Amino acid sequence: MRVQFKTDGGFAYLPGLSKPVTIDTDGLTPEEAGKLERLVEAAGFFELPATSDPPRGGADLRTYTISVTSSGRGHTVRIVEPVENPQLQALVDYLSEKARELRAGSRSRGSS
Repeated sequence: MRVQFKTDGGFAYLPGLSKPVTIDTDGLTPEEAGKLERLVEAAGFFELPATSDPPRGGADLRTYTISVTSSGRGHTVRIVEPVENPQLQALVDYLSEKARELRAGSRSRGSS
């Protein structure tokens, strides 16, 4: 499974943190890969609409774009905060944490 995750907007928008991050389960431990696959499945990701409607009066809201490719199928969704589906929020939280880890790892390798 390959997941691309991108964050846009928000009150304290930082363009450097909005670059897409790609997470491939082949590069994860078996436990982490299984967790990501379970989160995608629990969120019903492939059945989600491509976009969610922003709440009324919602300025400076964070938007997440998630693209998942798995077993020959692909789907992209764009989600606007607040995320009301708890399973989808769990996926967003996991991907946000992984994105932070990957960005921190690339910064430390770049500064050597």
